[in-house]
Amino acid sequence: MEVLQPTNLDDALAILADRGETVTPIAGGTDLLVAWHEQRRWEGTFLDLSRLGELSEVRLTDDALHIGGMATYWDVAADRAVAEAFPLLEQAARQVGSIQIQMRGTWAGNIANASPAADGVLALLAYGATVILASQQGTCEVPLDRYYHGYKQTARMPNQIITAIRVPRRTYDVELFEKVGSRAALTISKVGMAVTHNEQTGWVVAANSVAPFVCRCPALEKLLTDGCTVRSPDDLLPAVDSDTRPIDDVRSTARYRRIVLSRIIYFGLRDAAPGFE
Repeated sequence: MEVLQPTNLDDALAILADRGETVTPIAGGTDLLVAWHEQRRWEGTFLDLSRLGELSEVRLTDDALHIGGMATYWDVAADRAVAEAFPLLEQAARQVGSIQIQMRGTWAGNIANASPAADGVLALLAYGATVILASQQGTCEVPLDRYYHGYKQTARMPNQIITAIRVPRRTYDVELFEKVGSRAALTISKVGMAVTHNEQTGWVVAANSVAPFVCRCPALEKLLTDGCTVRSPDDLLPAVDSDTRPIDDVRSTARYRRIVLSRIIYFGLRDAAPGFE
């Protein structure tokens, strides 16, 4: 294997412009190391971004939260002003693996790895985040809910790096995050959901581990917007089935996932959503 270590963003973008098709950017490296036992993961060329201190900033303004491409989960969770403004981000950050993972893993890496079970992506999606991509040709901003095209398929081109994530700052009357795993900590989601609501954006429902990528749930959002009568979790199942494509895997079954997703949404929103009884 070959590891390239640029010391600034311009050098990193130059490498990707020249060799992007054959180079894999890495930040905290936590996802890479999980699969280190697989021989194929040792092969190829990696672009180590750890020396790009310019991408580590976490900045909160009146309008938005700016999370740099090298900012870690811990950088957000430990910032009290950020945690108070975006409680779902703090909840997600504190449930992503161990403290060691939280201090090395990055929000941008969670997006780039494109795991269907990504906890960070789940919370960011509920807040309407956008992904800022940079190349030598300039920068572009992609809404996170349009970033994924399929399993491990993203909008990032080989010559681009995720330099930042922008999260609009808004006031919400509903903010929910729920992660269901095999134990209380140090676990990958079997099912997860994040929900927000305000007058500006309406209902936003995001789910993980139930589709090829972390996704929004338009049928559930419409059901909430319309104020449909919901007397039990079973009343949510048609919308859940419309929005998701759960599978059987080593962590759970598709049947379990659809039932649990309907239950955590129902009990999470029973006292907050119109039409829920």
